[in-house]
Amino acid sequence: MPRSPLRLLVLGDSIAYGTGAARAEDTLGRRLAAALTADGFDVVLHVLAVPGAVSADLAAQARRGEPLAADVAVIVVGANDLARFVPAEQAAASLAAAVTALRARGTDVVVVPAPDMSSVPFVPPAFRAAVQAASRFLQRHQEEAAARAGASVAHVAAEVTGDFGTDPAMFAADRFHPSSAGYARIAAALTPHVLAAARHRRDAAVP
Repeated sequence: MPRSPLRLLVLGDSIAYGTGAARAEDTLGRRLAAALTADGFDVVLHVLAVPGAVSADLAAQARRGEPLAADVAVIVVGANDLARFVPAEQAAASLAAAVTALRARGTDVVVVPAPDMSSVPFVPPAFRAAVQAASRFLQRHQEEAAARAGASVAHVAAEVTGDFGTDPAMFAADRFHPSSAGYARIAAALTPHVLAAARHRRDAAVP
């Protein structure tokens, strides 16, 4: 009997959407779908992320995704919460609520916390330490809230910040969003977490 397709949902902000990538194939969702396909999954990808979204916008995205009955959802959020000075506790609570709603529908969730915004080129050197501290503060709140709500947490920022901080090619021409090379680096760090979620789901379905 053929396996059912794996329904992959991507929620969040412009990074989840793929702003800055030169080609659709270079976006985060398409790269994750390609990695899952290479691992033997028949993938149906739905990207409901919205550029500019903050964590409070996840509720609406999750509602739009409800009819899709996703197997695995990836949430990438936090950069705009930092840029707009949304309190960490408030942002984390919104994230937890979205994870809870998805988990209640039987969707496995992988959360990618906020990036380290201190690596963004236009952040003045004098402010980078403060921006890094704010990023880490939000990340900790997100990680704790997401885990409590039943998500797995992908600590992508810890893996990619060094590359983004030293290689200008990681950024698109706007010097804010990732470039195609940047998305490749993010996807490389995130793929093992998404594969683990998909494999766990597949193995649990085997009688």
